[in-house]
Amino acid sequence: MARVCQVTGKKVSTGNNVSHSNRKTKRTFKPNLFKKRYFLESENRWIELKVSASGMRTINKNGLEATLKEAKAEGHISKY
Repeated sequence: MARVCQVTGKKVSTGNNVSHSNRKTKRTFKPNLFKKRYFLESENRWIELKVSASGMRTINKNGLEATLKEAKAEGHISKY
């Protein structure tokens, strides 16, 4: 599972580079991913997630437990 956010499900998308002369060549847009460690208080252990910048904001807003439960329900993460 490379280059996929485990919280939001963001992944690599494709598009075009457009030059000044309007030539189009394929390119990829990569998500802004980080490997981040979070402390899971309910299980008293650290977990490492590959999470995007917007995923980090989601964790800060909703909390780690709720975010992991939602990501598991949506199928972005199988276990943690």
